[in-house]
Amino acid sequence: MNITSTNNTCLPEKVLNPGWCPSHWDLLLCWRTSKPGAVVYQACFDELNGMRYDTSQNASRRCKLNGVWENSSDYMNCRPLDTNNPLYPDPSIVYTSYFYYGGYTISLVALVAAVSIFVYFKDLRCLRNTIHTNLMCTYILSDFTWILTSTLQEWLSASNNACVLFTFSLHYFVLTNFFWMFVEGLYLYILVVETFTRENIKLRVYMFIGWGFPLVIMIVWGVSKIITPIEVEERSDSCSWMTPHPVHDWIYQGPAIIVLIVNLVFLSKIMWVLITKLRSANSAETQQYRKASKALLVLIPLLGVTYILTMVGPTESGTYANYYSYGRATLLSMQGFMVAIFYCFVNSEVKNTFKHHFIRWNDARNLRTGGSRRFTYSKDWSPNTRLARPSIIADTVMNKGKRASTVSSSTTMTFIVSNGSGGVLLSNACQNRMLNAPPENLV
Repeated sequence: MNITSTNNTCLPEKVLNPGWCPSHWDLLLCWRTSKPGAVVYQACFDELNGMRYDTSQNASRRCKLNGVWENSSDYMNCRPLDTNNPLYPDPSIVYTSYFYYGGYTISLVALVAAVSIFVYFKDLRCLRNTIHTNLMCTYILSDFTWILTSTLQEWLSASNNACVLFTFSLHYFVLTNFFWMFVEGLYLYILVVETFTRENIKLRVYMFIGWGFPLVIMIVWGVSKIITPIEVEERSDSCSWMTPHPVHDWIYQGPAIIVLIVNLVFLSKIMWVLITKLRSANSAETQQYRKASKALLVLIPLLGVTYILTMVGPTESGTYANYYSYGRATLLSMQGFMVAIFYCFVNSEVKNTFKHHFIRWNDARNLRTGGSRRFTYSKDWSPNTRLARPSIIADTVMNKGKRASTVSSSTTMTFIVSNGSGGVLLSNACQNRMLNAPPENLV
């Protein structure tokens, strides 16, 4: 705080009403003209003698009835900020943690619900949805690990082995987010552009890309952390593995940026084929590709922008830095929620599955209760009754306990069209033999 410059701004004001307290400088804050008997409040000073103070609290001073200020101001609520002191934490850090905890909690609830839907309904088990499920599992693991690491931070600082385990796991699960998003882009690229090569890539290849590559990268990062000393000042009670390093961290940050760039290339090529080659095609299969491309079009930039935000940001504290932290916390913590929304809750295949099972459940309930008569409504909204179709009832009885396909006949038909390179586009329905569902223990 520059006391001289601040003092110059606190010049005596012309008192319009006699008996009021004039403006006054008390060497810390400027107290403006106030009416008698009033208690004036204003935010605490932000810095004094090189130490930052909590500006979310207020100082106060009373204007006495005779128009004279109290002898001293009340600075009891103005406390210095010490990020290492749990009694007086930086409010901006506290508020940012609230954003993280809230966003991760919302994402976890949405992701668990989405994964449960894909696992429970056998109609949805195919290679495409298995990739979606694995992507959402990476967000579940990374979000849950972040919450645990943040909650147990003090305990982790005292236990070096636990610190290494949690830090390694957190970075690994975050990195798997990027590689499974890369798998999403690669799979869609093969379906739309390089259609002849999709039979050569099995689920185990995608699994190795999504889970194996990040593990190899993180092992290299861990070995480098062990064999290379960290040239930073460390406290005896702190965890060195949580300390950012300008060189070591690029071991996992670099691959994340690379797969983002490659995914953008995939997305550009996919959109070009959909716009130029399949413009006139209106089959259900083509519409499915367009919807998947739109989801990638939103999720890849979202994932990339938020990751860049973790690497750059304001270097000085202040209001702008606080708002930046709040926005970054919101975007990072809500990524899993966005993935669940685009790949599950607004997925037409999922909605059709729910609709189909509800109809079957309703038919079975009507059969058990003997209510074979249904109500319909005419144009004037008068209720009419009709007999339920015997075929529906019979189908319900014969197939009780089985799950039927929710994909319409139009989506299970083979769709053939040239992609400009002599290839063909084939149906991508979950019942396609080329997209065999994995064993249940894989998802």
